Amino acid sequence: MAKKMTEEQAKAYWHRNLALMLKLLIVWFVVSFGCGILLVDVLNQFQIGGYKLGFWFAQQGAIYVFVVLIFIYRWRMAVLDREFDVEED
Repeated sequence: MAKKMTEEQAKAYWHRNLALMLKLLIVWFVVSFGCGILLVDVLNQFQIGGYKLGFWFAQQGAIYVFVVLIFIYRWRMAVLDREFDVEED
């Protein structure tokens, strides 16, 4: 059973959660906006599976990265929950 956190611990927990979310959102933004829009011409010089890389990032790559980021978030939050002793059974 999870213990009750102090206000200071709750603030630290929430700060770490927000920092993690911000880092993951930055990665997703760079991949979806950066690779799919801004760097599309540079990336289109390369191909993956017969498609130009910039097109692939815009159509598929950003979605794959987003799904991977969901699993990374889940894993890192489980570690954070254990650290703060608030994990669920």
